[in-house]
Amino acid sequence: MSGQYIVIEGQDATGKSTQVELLAKYFRKQGREVVTIHEPDGNLPSASALRRLIKTKSYRLQPKTNILLFTAARLELWKKLAEPCLKRDGIVISARNWYSTLAYQGYGQKLSLKLIKITTQRYLPKHYLRPDHVVILTLEDDTRKARQSARALNVATDTFESKPDDFQERVTRSYLRIARDLQIPTLDASPSPAEVHKQIIKLFGL
Repeated sequence: MSGQYIVIEGQDATGKSTQVELLAKYFRKQGREVVTIHEPDGNLPSASALRRLIKTKSYRLQPKTNILLFTAARLELWKKLAEPCLKRDGIVISARNWYSTLAYQGYGQKLSLKLIKITTQRYLPKHYLRPDHVVILTLEDDTRKARQSARALNVATDTFESKPDDFQERVTRSYLRIARDLQIPTLDASPSPAEVHKQIIKLFGL
């Protein structure tokens, strides 16, 4: 038995957080220690403070600043939550990873993919860059927009969710490209959460 780092990726409103919690429940029933992370927050005060800087629209941060802040938040989460759990043979399940920065800041805001990769590699270990299991959840744009609109009725949109459709469409396309380039499996997120969960379990061979 050994620790595992699992990442659920995808565009906004694809159900990442729901799948993280379903996986956590699945492993806890097996008696495993589980830590869940929702980048760039993760229920860690230092990471939460960095998230507030990133997500506050009125700050109008430079895209390169966001790369540095995301990397700082990830380093905090990895060193204080993920790494200790993995050393105890626990399970770390994260909604998002550095792939999100490739999608949003790289393809979405047209920053250098090389800069993102070099910055991440400099501060995060190989295990973070290449999880034990990872999947990218996908949705058709119309379905995703409908889910996002429904969620916006209850939750305020942040600086990235409120960007125009052309930005969101670039991000959606970018995830397919990231999946192809990095050989990451994708999964249609349109079925029920329970059905998507079953497919993730099968995909990961858990």
